[in-house]
Amino acid sequence: MPKPTALVTGASRGIGRATALRLSNDYDIVATARSAGELDHLRREIEQKGGKCTAITLDLTQPDDVARALRGVSADVLVNNAGVMSQKPFLELTPDEWHRMVDVNFNALYHVTRAVLPGMVERRRGHVVIIGSIAGRSAFVGGTCYAATKHAVAGFAECLMLEVRDSGVKVSTVNPGSVATELSPGGSARTWPLKSEEVAEAVAFVVAQPGNVLVHSLELRTNTVPRK
Repeated sequence: MPKPTALVTGASRGIGRATALRLSNDYDIVATARSAGELDHLRREIEQKGGKCTAITLDLTQPDDVARALRGVSADVLVNNAGVMSQKPFLELTPDEWHRMVDVNFNALYHVTRAVLPGMVERRRGHVVIIGSIAGRSAFVGGTCYAATKHAVAGFAECLMLEVRDSGVKVSTVNPGSVATELSPGGSARTWPLKSEEVAEAVAFVVAQPGNVLVHSLELRTNTVPRK
C-alpha cells in the first residue's frame, strides 16, 4: 500500500527539515525551500532511510510560481513551516524587512494552502498544520512585525478550521517557544531552547490523532531555564 503524502515548506533547515525527516517514516515527503543544495541533501538522507522525497526549489512569496510548482501535488498533510524573523525595534525595521516577514510568514500561508486545500476538500480528508509561535498570543520587544504575523496566523488557522472541518479536513497550529534554529538570535548554538526535533515530534503527534480527534492548537516550551 502506498504511503500518504506530506508537503513540508521551509524544509531545508531547522523545524522544517526535522519535520520532513520525522514524517518520512510514515509519509512520502514533498519538500520545498529556496535552497536547492540543502533540499537535495535532505532528499538523499530520507532516501538513505528507505523513504521517498521529492524536492521542489521554490520561493513561496511568488504566487504564480507556487501555483505552478504545486499543481498536481496531492497532499494528505500540509506543514506550513516557512518563516523569517528580523527582531529589532520598530523604528529600526526597514520596509524590506517588514514586507519580507509578512510575505513569508503570512502571505505564503495563503499561496501554499490555496494550492493544496481544494484537493483535500474534494477527497474529504487532509490535515493542514501550521507552525505558529507563542508570539501569536504574546508580545516582546523587537517583535512588532514578527508577533503580528503570528497573531495573524492564529486567526487564519481558527477561521479556516471552522470553514473546512465539515469537509473532513483538519487544521492545527503547533506553537513553540524559543527553538534553537537560525531563525532566532543566537541561532542553533544555544543549548537551553527546544530542539527542532522536539517540535517535529509535536507535529507527528498532531497528525497521528484518530480521524474524529482534532488537536487544533498545541503549545510547547522548553522546561530548561536559560542561564544569565
